Amino acid sequence: MQAIVRAGETFSWDRGTTREQAQLMWFPEPPGRTFVAVDSDGDVLGTANSVRNHHGGASHIASASFMVGPAHSGQGVGRALGEHVIAQARQDGFRALQFNAVVETNLPAVHLWRSLGLNVLGTIPEGFRHPVHGYVGLHIMHRAL
Repeated sequence: MQAIVRAGETFSWDRGTTREQAQLMWFPEPPGRTFVAVDSDGDVLGTANSVRNHHGGASHIASASFMVGPAHSGQGVGRALGEHVIAQARQDGFRALQFNAVVETNLPAVHLWRSLGLNVLGTIPEGFRHPVHGYVGLHIMHRAL
């Protein structure tokens, strides 16, 4: 997580987020869930969390966040986590999944989420300050469950 947050290219946390702050944000209270993908040696490959995106009358919408270790990118870890989160959200009774902040220059993630049935509902122009590309769009993505 630290390498991804520090790079500031795909995740909307402050690049100076501490370990303690990350733990508070990444491990939500129930009904939120945190998932960890590990290899046969027990090494962490990636992680995801899933939370209720809204409350009250919109509490049937889930959201999720994902981080895959840079050394494991392109190896199916994100897909496995995504498929698991979708299945679990459906099992938990959510009716839809909404991602609030997919950086438009994160093409592997955009492609993956599209392949898993999410569509871009809209893009916030210049919604993300990328350390290399400057201000870029931030997609809001959605799929029914």
